Amino acid sequence: MATLVVLAPIAWFWQRSLVPGDLSPMQMGYADYGGGPATHAHHGQDLSTLKGPSGRTPAVTVDLVARKERFDIPGRGAMDGYTLNHTSPGPQIVAKQGDLVQVTLHNESVPDGITLHWHGVDVPNAEDGVAGVTQDAVEPGQTFVYRFIAEDVGTYWYHSHQQSHEQVKKGLWGVLVIAPTSSDVVAAVHTYDKVRTVNGGYGERRVAAPGPTVRVRLINTDNGPMAAWVDGAPYRVVAVDGTDVNAPTEVSNKAVLVTAGGRIDLQVTMPQGSAIRIGLGGGPTTLVIGDGDAPAGAEPRDRVDLLSYGAPEELGFDPAKANRDFRYDIGRRPGFFDGKPGLWWTINGRQFPDVPMFMVTEGDVVRMTIRNTSGQVHPMHLHGHHVVVLSRNGVAATGSPWWTDSLNVEDDETYEVAFVADNPGIWMDHCHNLPHAAQGLITHLMYTGVTTPFRLGGTAGNQPE
Repeated sequence: MATLVVLAPIAWFWQRSLVPGDLSPMQMGYADYGGGPATHAHHGQDLSTLKGPSGRTPAVTVDLVARKERFDIPGRGAMDGYTLNHTSPGPQIVAKQGDLVQVTLHNESVPDGITLHWHGVDVPNAEDGVAGVTQDAVEPGQTFVYRFIAEDVGTYWYHSHQQSHEQVKKGLWGVLVIAPTSSDVVAAVHTYDKVRTVNGGYGERRVAAPGPTVRVRLINTDNGPMAAWVDGAPYRVVAVDGTDVNAPTEVSNKAVLVTAGGRIDLQVTMPQGSAIRIGLGGGPTTLVIGDGDAPAGAEPRDRVDLLSYGAPEELGFDPAKANRDFRYDIGRRPGFFDGKPGLWWTINGRQFPDVPMFMVTEGDVVRMTIRNTSGQVHPMHLHGHHVVVLSRNGVAATGSPWWTDSLNVEDDETYEVAFVADNPGIWMDHCHNLPHAAQGLITHLMYTGVTTPFRLGGTAGNQPE
């Protein structure tokens, strides 16, 4: 009897923790209306209809073939992983603003299937590339076509959103730039099984300066935040997550934080007769721009604070008139997750899949308070939208509007953000430390009346994280 008294509650919690192997996003968790009306559309819309334009010739066409194979990391050697067109990172995709982009994905030999998510690009929902939510995983021998308008100028990237905590790490990613300039230099940081690279190469990598002024497009594809800085010249932060900074000022002897999934664009005036070095979180992997010797410095102690950097300007909407107000409290507690004991993430005190679904209607003004008391940092990524930061730890934003899609939330930090619900669909809102997402730190922003035919798990084997 004593044994039964001890084991029965454990068995109950274990049973409750099991994640169904065939689950519709429509059945997940519970509806949170953020204090707004619990509205229900009379006629639902299948998100499969929320596509890019079909009756128009694409300006940019790309074919990507995904393979499981061995590939070379310059400066380090060969490794086993995944490639797109026999390379990792995959081909850089470049488009002009307003171009219709068409990408045809062929899965030749990735055994668990693959999708492509356009990180930071606010595409129509059916083009978002999330297995089990917006499409089924593309199995070996299958093809899927993505079409979207390159509306917003900026620095972006793409990656698999099927078993992404494994597939991204092992090579299924690439760079996307909309409306590049003649001064561009890309610095995309990625770690392959403990080998840290920039633009796919290990150690000091050198590129020519494209002109007297250089725009450095920093991309952090890893699971944790990265400090970046410039040795040899001052710089300006000119864009964050694809959005221009208003009135950026010159920065010296400071680093800028690029969170996991995030992008920061720097503008640097090249010093005459020498090169500059871009520090990328420390360690041997750096990017040298220009000819000649480049200074090598340590990470500056001070950092650019985007809460007060630049000058204010109009947002285009009034966050004070929000009609949805959500909280996203990130915690951690002991117990079981999918039958495994450990310390697991919670959202508003609940574990995946019994988590809040944030319900909105198109046109809503939305405020969200993100609070982290979990003991670790979380880079929070909302698909399909950019949010503007209103405050951090109660301190109001005073600089250029800080628009972001990948927000670094440290332990014991609280952010208030706002946005307009202007892109109907079912959108993931998750931690972009991808193993955290695989452990349940994931929920959805759901538009009233939008439905999905796709399922997590099931016969398609959809595993978005």
